[in-house]
Amino acid sequence: MRNILLIIAGALAISGCKKDKFTTAPQITFKTIAPQAMPSNLLSTFQESAPKLIINVTDQEGDLGFKPGEDTSMVYIKNLRSNKLDSMFLPDIQSAATKRFQADISVNLYNYMGPCSAGPLPKVDSVYFEVYVQDFAKNKSNVLRTDIPALLVCQ
Repeated sequence: MRNILLIIAGALAISGCKKDKFTTAPQITFKTIAPQAMPSNLLSTFQESAPKLIINVTDQEGDLGFKPGEDTSMVYIKNLRSNKLDSMFLPDIQSAATKRFQADISVNLYNYMGPCSAGPLPKVDSVYFEVYVQDFAKNKSNVLRTDIPALLVCQ
C-alpha cells in the first residue's frame, strides 16, 4: 500500500511540472500549411494564392511586433530544400500584444518557396521549413520544423 501511495505521489508531482507555455522566450507551435500546393506557373502572378504557414506564438511579456524606426521582432524562415534562411517583420501588433500574449500568425510563403528543382517536368517539389521567432529583447523561440510540406507543382 505504501508503494502504491509513493507511485501515485510521484505521478502527481511529474504531471504537475508541465512546462508553462508562457515564457520569456517566445514559444511557437506548427498548426498547418494551407493551401498546401501551388502551381509554379502561378506563383509569380498570384502571390496571395501562395501557401501560408500558420504557427501559434506565445510570449510572457508580449514584446513582439513591429515598431517603426526601432528595433523590431522577426520571424525567421529557412527553406530546407535550398537551405536559404530569410526573415520577415511581424506586423504592428502592439495594441494586441499584452502580457501572456498568444496568437496565430500566418506567413505567406510566396518569397520562401524557391524555384523548382532541376529535372524532368511535370513534378512536385516538397518544401519543408524551419521557423523561429525573436522578440524585442532578442529572446529566440524554439525552432520548429513543419510537419507537412508546401508543395510546388512544377510545370
